[in-house]
Amino acid sequence: MYTISAVVGVVVVFLVLSIRIMNEYERAVVFRLGRVLHAKGPGLIILIPVIDRMIRVSMRVLTLDVPSQDVITRDNVSVKVSAVVYFKVVEPTKSIIEVEDFLFATSQLAQTTLRSVCGGAELDELLAHREKMNMQIQDLLDKQTAPWGIKVNSVELKHIDLPQEMQRAMAKQAEAERERRAKVINAEGEYQAAAKLSEAAEIISRHPQALQLRYLQTMQEMSGNAGSTLIPIPLDIVTRLMPQKGVESTDDT
Repeated sequence: MYTISAVVGVVVVFLVLSIRIMNEYERAVVFRLGRVLHAKGPGLIILIPVIDRMIRVSMRVLTLDVPSQDVITRDNVSVKVSAVVYFKVVEPTKSIIEVEDFLFATSQLAQTTLRSVCGGAELDELLAHREKMNMQIQDLLDKQTAPWGIKVNSVELKHIDLPQEMQRAMAKQAEAERERRAKVINAEGEYQAAAKLSEAAEIISRHPQALQLRYLQTMQEMSGNAGSTLIPIPLDIVTRLMPQKGVESTDDT
């Protein structure tokens, strides 16, 4: 009786120490007497007590916050840049045996890559082409972390902090640009108005009746204002004062 109880107890202890349950997003990297086996899971796995050792590895997408980095751009502007990296483990065995701590290693590599890529770009490119910067950082990180069994899904620049002097200079530049556009638009409007007036004068010169109609319309508009006094002038006098086309002034001899 005692022997059966002892055997049952040993079996129970063996099962407790041997059975592991891995979630769907987890894999188990098993070492047997120091030698790595293939990754196991998900579901129920059995280990040999004392002989086997297991390390859990999550296969989900991990989010890595890259702290703000001091960067000097190619045009010698000092900025602070922060980013976020999304990556996941695709080969659990490599992530354990190829690097001591893949989270810490990826974090340090992301910081140095961020400084390197942003330092090789000008400030305008860094501000206006964030997507290009994101792709460059992602490609470099993905190539360098591939031997660790890690896939970098995406990299996003979060904040680009500029010095106060640079912010004021950019504000002045933007204001000057807006003033330049306003002056150009105003000049274009004056040019178009002058062109239309020239066309109208050409039409009136060819059709004297148009001048009569315009004269009457102007008098009607002026008469509608109660604060103005209208003194009509005969159109013949106005016509005589206007220079006649094809008539040149000559001195009497």
